[in-house]
Amino acid sequence: MQINVSQLFKEPIGSTRQHEIDETIDIDGGNHEIQGKIKLVRAGQSMLVKGTLHTEVEVTCSRCLSLFRCPLALYIEEEYFPIMDLVSGASLPLPETPGYFTIDECYVLDLAEAIHQYIMLAIPMKPLCRESCAGVCSTCGYNLNQGPCGCLP
Repeated sequence: MQINVSQLFKEPIGSTRQHEIDETIDIDGGNHEIQGKIKLVRAGQSMLVKGTLHTEVEVTCSRCLSLFRCPLALYIEEEYFPIMDLVSGASLPLPETPGYFTIDECYVLDLAEAIHQYIMLAIPMKPLCRESCAGVCSTCGYNLNQGPCGCLP
């Protein structure tokens, strides 16, 4: 998910661009289809990225231990800093705080790592395949969503 922002950096501060996202990216060995809209805003020496993206991840239900597809909404707001000046080619100072995102020397902004981080944060700690999930029998381990297990109560 790469976007060339060189033309936007030539425009006045506050200039914006809208982008539709409909791509598949590899995250932790799995392909995830990402859809949504983002807005790029030129903010002085940086680029602000804001938007809402949607995807699904395969997770294990915390009650019945079945795999299921969990929909996620990602509300992204990140600032990207170029590593070199567009006109002179000189290196630019980067923020002293850790965890910032950069725009490479070709002025390409790569959203993949930010999206990966947002996905990891959006996955529920105890995902449920459905609210009424019955879980598993504590005696035999049978998935109770498929009916009673036959153990004596």
